[in-house]
Amino acid sequence: MAKDPMRVLVTGAAGQIGYALVPMIARGVMLGADQPVILHMLDIPPAAEALNGVKMELVDAAFPLLKGVVATTDVVEACTGVNVAVMVGGFPRKEGMERKDVMSKNVSIYKAQASALEAHAAPNCKVLVVANPANTNALILKEFAPSIPEKNVTCLTRLDHNRALGQISERLGVQVSDVKNVIIWGNHSSTQYPDVNHATVKTSTGEKPVRELVADDEWLNGEFITTVQQRGAAIIKARKLSSALSAASSACDHIRDWVLGTPEGTFVSMGVYSDGSYGVPSGLIYSFPVTCSGGEWKIVQGLPIDEFSRKKLDATAQELSEEKSLAYSCLE
Repeated sequence: MAKDPMRVLVTGAAGQIGYALVPMIARGVMLGADQPVILHMLDIPPAAEALNGVKMELVDAAFPLLKGVVATTDVVEACTGVNVAVMVGGFPRKEGMERKDVMSKNVSIYKAQASALEAHAAPNCKVLVVANPANTNALILKEFAPSIPEKNVTCLTRLDHNRALGQISERLGVQVSDVKNVIIWGNHSSTQYPDVNHATVKTSTGEKPVRELVADDEWLNGEFITTVQQRGAAIIKARKLSSALSAASSACDHIRDWVLGTPEGTFVSMGVYSDGSYGVPSGLIYSFPVTCSGGEWKIVQGLPIDEFSRKKLDATAQELSEEKSLAYSCLE
């Protein structure tokens, strides 16, 4: 029995990440090889011609799962009936801009998009915010779409999670698919805390702790953390453009696991609405380790947190609290 198509919104769809993301969605990477999709692509009026070019390419690629394409600059048309919304569009920070200026621009963008999603999206629409500052943009969206359940508004830290998996796999010379349960705590910023204390590697003699196999706490508590935290900047330096391919791929991972579930015994990192777990103030969108089943995420409970980790969790929570205050001051 063929499934009904799911409608997937991508905002900022003519941009770099959008251009990498839409073919992945159309190929079934995000929602599964048996799930037909209708793509809704939104961008700003100056990008309308480029957006139409992306639509032409999607038609030319003849994706069997792609049952329709809506390419528009109208936010209401873009949001109507969508089951999944991937919010890639945002105002990028430009040289000489203060954080408050960027925050102010993004607050107004996310306020408008939240209102359109609330009024026109399908019930139980799942929202993933990718555009930076992702955690705080997600919080603003949640504030202005009160009828969308808070559990349905998330932000992307899976890119950082995947970066951490990649670093461990490179260091140990193992397949990345054999590494699991790293955690990204907190903000998708340079204060995030990539934590390997609960991570394992599949070996010929069973699963072994990453810390035991790496056997270099100085590297794990130092260079490993800063490499993951600053990987985005390193890619900009190398490519002269920000991460697009890896961001698009991790957005697919995030939604796929959320909708289809995480493997038994594996947890992933998602920016979700804090309920006070692990001493993180409630009312922040904060990255936690989660498992997913039946289309719902759940924070993994009961993981021991050492003193080194505690300080890191608190520092990134502090930054998020400051960002929240800054965002709210832009609303006044």
